[in-house]
Amino acid sequence: MNHPFAYGEKVLLLDTKQRRYLITLVEGAEFHSHNGFFAHGDLVGNLEGFIARSTKGALYTALRPTLEDFVVQMPRGAQVIYPKDLAPICMLADIGPGVRVFESGVGSGALSMTMLRWGAEIVGYELREDFANRARTNVRSFLGEAALDKYKVELRDCYDGIDERGVDRVVLDLPEPWKVVPHAMEALRPGGIFISYSPSIIQVSQTRDALASKAWNSTRSLEVLHRGWYVEGAAVRPDHRMVAHTGFLTVSRFLG
Repeated sequence: MNHPFAYGEKVLLLDTKQRRYLITLVEGAEFHSHNGFFAHGDLVGNLEGFIARSTKGALYTALRPTLEDFVVQMPRGAQVIYPKDLAPICMLADIGPGVRVFESGVGSGALSMTMLRWGAEIVGYELREDFANRARTNVRSFLGEAALDKYKVELRDCYDGIDERGVDRVVLDLPEPWKVVPHAMEALRPGGIFISYSPSIIQVSQTRDALASKAWNSTRSLEVLHRGWYVEGAAVRPDHRMVAHTGFLTVSRFLG
């Protein structure tokens, strides 16, 4: 549904060089850059695609941010998992409406809000209160207050254990995910899925060792590469730069 911009909404601004600016519309506020400024009120009442003009004549196209836009631009305390890995994690973990997820290493909430958007119900453990608060704030900011009804974050260390039982998924972004494998075996229902995100292949190796028992099946590890292409008239080639390694994904099915 395409409805006019209103105060309180988030807006993504793109200048003519495709630089991106994420703002929240506030009555009486102004957007400032080195190319001048314009009032937030200039956007209110207009539809997506509206082009605002600054006091110096710079043009900004106004759009509603996608989840990808928000994850890349949102306030953060911890390093986020980027969109190229967020979607594969949700696919590998088979996230969907009503799926009960235990998550640890909540960080800034990028993975949390992606799984919530896909319909999951999440209990998260996070060691740092500032990270937990930031995750809740980001979830509320993009998905709305109602999303918090399906999102519970506790200040806990999952290396010490997991209280939840019968969960459908265990999703981890932690330095030592292998330490959680025994606890995941207590928390997961038979047929549940374990998935971890790890920057280092040494972490993957140790996690795979922990999963090397008859309790687990279909264990695999992979990474996702992202290469854009330059397309300009007859010039068509891969970009000189690409987002190569960010992290490895390790996934396994719990047999019970």
